[in-house]
This record gives sequence, structure tokens and C-alpha cells, in this order.
Amino acid sequence: MTNVPDSDIHPIAPEQRAAVLAALDGIERDHDVRIVFACESGSRGWGFSSPDSDYDARFVYMHKRDWYLSVNERTGPGEPQRDVIELPIDDELDVSGWDLRKALRLVSKSNPTLSEWLRSPIVYRQDEPLVAALRELVDQHYSPVASWHHYHRMARSNFRGYLRGERVRTKKYLYVLRPVLACLWIEQSTQPPPMAFEDLLERLLPGGPLRVAIEALLTKKRVSKEVEDGPRIPEISDFLEGQLQRMEAVAPVLAPGRGDSARLDAFFRSAIAAD
Repeated sequence: MTNVPDSDIHPIAPEQRAAVLAALDGIERDHDVRIVFACESGSRGWGFSSPDSDYDARFVYMHKRDWYLSVNERTGPGEPQRDVIELPIDDELDVSGWDLRKALRLVSKSNPTLSEWLRSPIVYRQDEPLVAALRELVDQHYSPVASWHHYHRMARSNFRGYLRGERVRTKKYLYVLRPVLACLWIEQSTQPPPMAFEDLLERLLPGGPLRVAIEALLTKKRVSKEVEDGPRIPEISDFLEGQLQRMEAVAPVLAPGRGDSARLDAFFRSAIAAD
């Protein structure tokens, strides 16, 4: 049903792509690391950005092998080695990333965030063999039940915070719709949910009045600098309220997933040995 060109759904201006790539190059120089994967997250990755939305670049990086094997950590006395790199946020760029070891620890817990990054429709750079193996590990450690509860908490929190009453923060509909649809995806599919919102829509809401209402909201969001408060949209509100009530009443029975720390360790040791 979505007939909007992909470049309009996930817009990346050439000058901003160049700015992100320059920021990644600077991080590698300043921190003596290698970025193995970088993508767009946030509203541009999801597919419902406004013209003035910032760019949320997320990445996974590696230090050289000896950094992980040092007796004295390369930080201040008594401080742990940092496993996150974050640039100061400005009006247009929000750039941050995780060390590979941190990323793998989150894989072991079936954290959905890294899974979303690896399914982003906008990839700035990647070490293809390493990232292909990382995607395989993410899929192997995927826990439907853990992911479902992650998205359910997100939907419930945003709904309670922004969508009660006759006037609501209209754009927040999308921040509840996305995790609710992710929960439905998990209930119906053996694969992790995608990052792109249009993929959720095509699979779960191929047509009907609700889809029409969502498409109208997306059109408004994509052309407006900011979607402020507006009247309650009955089709969307009723759907979300019904789904959240169903989820609160009876959580679905889902597989817990399977962890394999030995495979994660082997992947990590191979990655840093080759770097």
C-alpha cells in the first residue's frame, strides 16, 4: 500500500551522509579504533522522520587486540575501560556506538536494539564478513519472549505518557504503533521484527481503515517540521488501547531463545585476533 519512494521514507541528504562519514573517520583517528558497522537509527531509520529530524548514527567498533589484554586499563585510576563512544550532540548529528565486546554481551541477552541496527535500511559502512557473522549470532540468540517484553514496555510507557486524553501529541502515535506492531510481529513470526516501519505495516496491516489513518499520519509527519498536539485519532487510539489491554491481560507464550556463550567467545577472539 505504501507508494512513497524509499528515498522519501528514509531520507539522507548527501551533505549529511558526508558529515556522518567524516564523524566516523574522526572517531577512528581520535580513539584508535576500527568501526566495523555504522547505520542510521531513530526516525530516519524507522521511516517516519520530519524534515528537521536529526541524524542518529549508531555504530559498533573494535579496539586493537592488546587493548583488551592490558593489565592496566587505559583510563584513570580505578576507572573501568569505557565501552561506549559518544560525540557531543548538535542540532543535526547524534553519533554514538558500542564496543564489540559490549555489543556481544547484549547479543547474549537478546537485546533488540542491536538487532534493529543490523536491520537498518540505511547502512553507512560495514565490514561485510564480520557483520554477516554478527547477524548470524544475533539471529541464533534471538529470544522472542525477551524481545516481546522489551517492545511491550516501550509501547506501554509511551502510551501512558503521551496518548491519553482527547488531545494528544500526535507524532507520539508512531512511537507506540511501532513497538505494538513489533509485538504482533513477534507473536506471528519466527524472525526478529524489522527496523523499518513500512515493513511492519505491509506484513501486519496491509489495508483497511486503520492503515488509511496511519498513512495519513505518516504523510503529515514526513512533511511537517513538527507535529504538535492534535485531536485524538479514533482508529489509531482504539487499536492501540485494544492491543495494550490484550497484552496486559494475557502475555503470549513465546520461546525463551537459546544462548551460546562459547560461540560468542569464539567470534570475539577471532575478530580481535584478525584486527
